[in-house]
Amino acid sequence: VQLQAFGGGLVQAGGSLRLSCTASGFTFSTGAMGWFRQAPGKEREFVAVRSWRGSTIYYAESVKGRFTISRDNAKNILYLQMNSLAPEDTAIYYCVAERGSIPTGWSSPRVYDYWGQGTQVTVSS
Repeated sequence: VQLQAFGGGLVQAGGSLRLSCTASGFTFSTGAMGWFRQAPGKEREFVAVRSWRGSTIYYAESVKGRFTISRDNAKNILYLQMNSLAPEDTAIYYCVAERGSIPTGWSSPRVYDYWGQGTQVTVSS
């Protein structure tokens, strides 16, 4: 399984970015997929996760109302639309995947078997 995240970049506070993640070797349409991030000197942090049908979605409190996770199962692409970005959103963003349903303990990075390489998001003040 290979996940590849892209779409990061430098944006001013208040701006928007959309991250994308493609998956190969993974039955995209029947697995849970999500995003984590890691800021310098900090632990990896849960951002959002979505079931394959979209019937269940979880967001971190820090991004709720600003970020939207979505996926196009036909194109095998996972998205993270990030609006109203703030400097504290600066981090490397990773897409993750897990076969089947959203795993128990879904906010922990330990429960996801598959990780992309990360894409840098930098928000300037």
